[in-house]
Amino acid sequence: LLHRRFVTASLPGNTPCTGSSSTIKHAEPPHSPPPPPSSIQSPTTVQAAAAPSFAACLLGGAVAGTAVDMSLFPLDTIKTRAHLPGGLWKNGGFAGVYRGFAVATAASAPCAAVFFGTYEFIKSRLSQHPFLLARPPQQQQRWDTAVYMVAASCAEVTAAVVRMPFETIKQLRQANLHASNSAALRHVLRTRGVRGLFKGYTSLVAREIPFSFLQLPLYEWLKRASASAFGHPGPHDLPGLQVALCGSLAGGLAAALTTPLDVVKTRVVVLDKPQHILRTLGTLYREGGLRTLFAGIVPRVTWISVGGAIFFGAYEQSRAAFAANGI
Repeated sequence: LLHRRFVTASLPGNTPCTGSSSTIKHAEPPHSPPPPPSSIQSPTTVQAAAAPSFAACLLGGAVAGTAVDMSLFPLDTIKTRAHLPGGLWKNGGFAGVYRGFAVATAASAPCAAVFFGTYEFIKSRLSQHPFLLARPPQQQQRWDTAVYMVAASCAEVTAAVVRMPFETIKQLRQANLHASNSAALRHVLRTRGVRGLFKGYTSLVAREIPFSFLQLPLYEWLKRASASAFGHPGPHDLPGLQVALCGSLAGGLAAALTTPLDVVKTRVVVLDKPQHILRTLGTLYREGGLRTLFAGIVPRVTWISVGGAIFFGAYEQSRAAFAANGI
């Protein structure tokens, strides 16, 4: 489900999807000077820029997410095993690194649909709020970013409800605790009940929201800095490779800073620990200091950083292909 981490970065940035409010419209000040003739686009040009439909964006995200999962899922397994007591080698090492992959793949489409739908709905409603429409243009960047962050957080909270049962079974399989997905499911239902499938919901949300709040501002700042450094008119004029690099760097740094929360989530899900996040963080620190709190940081950062580059490339190519075929 790595692709959802890059949705907040990809949708607001370059080419918006039709049928969604990808940019916020702000009231123009009176007596604004007309744009120079060279900057005026013909209706045909504007229509071409807005060509990809929401369906094309959604399908493109699903294809990109699957590409990332297939290529980098072993890193997720290694990270999960490193989070557990005893570390990587006592929890399976590099054997069976694709255990739980089928569950993760099955979760991708419904989670992406819920995330995209919630994100677009919240963003479109907030962008049309009278308070935001009345903001002066010089405050546009700040309020746009705030809207994206709030929309992404709401989408994470909603999508986590769909994701959590899949995540529970996936991590139990990655930890080598059960021979099959069905065995893991039967164990959870027998020992924890249906609520056990959602045991890690709070810790999952507690990880995803800080990640989104860190990733998006970093991504926007890196794009602005890159545009300035390389002489581009603005962040939306960056070539695809630079956009992918900005997304990868932002995702990698956000992943590093939120690693302790990821360790907490793994312990809660796999070891059936109580969801006391601050207490669990304290326990982890007493157990092994910063080394335990940041266990698995290398595969986590690599997974998300490299996944960002793969995602953006696959996303843009597949989205364009779907749009070209009338989707």
